[in-house]
Amino acid sequence: MRLPTLRFLFLLAAAVCFPAAMSSGDLPAFREAPAFRNGRECPKTAWSSSDKRAHDPSVIHIAMTLDATYLRGSVAGVFSVLQHASCPENVVFHFIATTHRRSELRRIITSTFPYLDFHLYYFDSNLVKGKISYSIRRALDQPLNYARMYLADLLPAGVRRIIYFDSDLIVVDDVAKLWSIDLGARVLGAPEYCHANLTNYFTQKFWSNPAYAASFRGRKPCYFNTGVMVIDLWKWREGKYTEKLENWMRIQKRYRIYELGSLPPFLLVFAGDVERVEHRWNQHGLGGDNLEGLCRDLHPGPVSLLHWSGKGKPWLRLDSKKPCPLDSLWAPYDLFRHSRLFADS
Repeated sequence: MRLPTLRFLFLLAAAVCFPAAMSSGDLPAFREAPAFRNGRECPKTAWSSSDKRAHDPSVIHIAMTLDATYLRGSVAGVFSVLQHASCPENVVFHFIATTHRRSELRRIITSTFPYLDFHLYYFDSNLVKGKISYSIRRALDQPLNYARMYLADLLPAGVRRIIYFDSDLIVVDDVAKLWSIDLGARVLGAPEYCHANLTNYFTQKFWSNPAYAASFRGRKPCYFNTGVMVIDLWKWREGKYTEKLENWMRIQKRYRIYELGSLPPFLLVFAGDVERVEHRWNQHGLGGDNLEGLCRDLHPGPVSLLHWSGKGKPWLRLDSKKPCPLDSLWAPYDLFRHSRLFADS
């Protein structure tokens, strides 16, 4: 057998075993994003993690998690924010990671976004490991899924307000519009969906216990998705909301009052006391349900953010050649460097 044929078979085997280009072990490699610069109309800012001055509303703070499984989604999300931001250099990203490979994650973000102002924080998974109870999907049980509860502890005291974004979404509008919403006296803002049946998010054991069911008394609770939230961290700290969420997690661990990861504690603490954000800022559910992940259509109305919450993720469906129609809207923001094994074979 000739050498070129042997080489082809080797490359074919490699492509089957390692279908996508990888770097740093199992971490994906990405193309460098273009530089996004401010226009002349943008205010000049200079923020650092040690800055404890009064809140500067012209600096937009965004928090996201980073891990190997969702890194491709996180990178696409960052790219989409920068591409549509009116003042991209005024956007500061705060990344949360549990892995010991934080230095590798930092290098990947730096090489993909050389001009990005970002900070990387370590989230100790031991904070929640003993409090997490299994849910209907394993991905919802990962400690990093609970990091959003601890943003007020992780981020510097000088960060008053934060936008939290999940790692399976893209922004197709100027994020400054979301940043500028008035929270009033409330701690948290998010799109609400009051047509959803809230009873479905809790077990019969919850509703049959008068003390638990009474937690919603005096409120008009509505479902909201925790993948897109605007949070006043100063008010969060003052109200000790992390402790309130942890308390429901302890009750869940003992009595099994819900089935769906970190969402129900947020509903128990905040539903009915959320500053409403336009639905355009979370067109969620594009990943289908948490079991099947079937294709979904957009909700009626304008779109500023597309969110592939649910089991189906666009990068996995695109790679498997079984995409949903809306996955084509995510693809232009994918900076993943695909394998070029066959380029010179």
